[in-house]
Amino acid sequence: MVSTIWPLAGLEVRTPSVTLRYVTDDLGFALAELAAQGVHDSATMPFTRPWTDVAAPELQRNTLRYYWRSRAETTVDHWDLHFAVLVSAVVVGMCSIASDRFPVLRSAETGSWIGRAYQGRGIGREVRQAALHMIFRGLDADHATTGAWHDNVASLAVTRSLPYLQTGTSVQPRRGSPDRMLHFAISRADWQRVARDDIELVGIDAVRAQLETRRSVRGASST
Repeated sequence: MVSTIWPLAGLEVRTPSVTLRYVTDDLGFALAELAAQGVHDSATMPFTRPWTDVAAPELQRNTLRYYWRSRAETTVDHWDLHFAVLVSAVVVGMCSIASDRFPVLRSAETGSWIGRAYQGRGIGREVRQAALHMIFRGLDADHATTGAWHDNVASLAVTRSLPYLQTGTSVQPRRGSPDRMLHFAISRADWQRVARDDIELVGIDAVRAQLETRRSVRGASST
């Protein structure tokens, strides 16, 4: 019944080593606890919003509020979809796919984090490939974007291992001081050069209808 009313609740992306599962309440609580166990060294801040600087239990509460708010604000023209990353049924991180006016602009942005206990295992790259599969094959996008601080070595390594192009830089606040953010984009044509046939989408047809991503629905054309 939940998946019938809210098809996103049944959405999954499965690769041979990871599963991305849309964040429901149970997964949200698991992610909140995982975040409280640590996501990064406290000496740095990999996120544009320093949400991990908050102490427990407010960190967990804020994490849940964020997932609840994103779910409540999901519409055809604006969505921020969050997925729990599971390895062997264990929640190890989170991936987000966000877009505004997708039926017209055909573009989405990715972001992710992996719990510190699970970093250094190649999970981040597998998650990115799963997210791109969702964006391009699942939702029929033309472009996908991402960004990272200039010194976020792990994130930049994942991005540069795939056929992204750097599209520019910007100066943004980072813990109250200006710092340099790098921006990247990958086109559908470039993604197709590295597209995989071992990634499965579960529940995607109903999600396409919910988000009205089929080109014929809104009359959007490919670029």
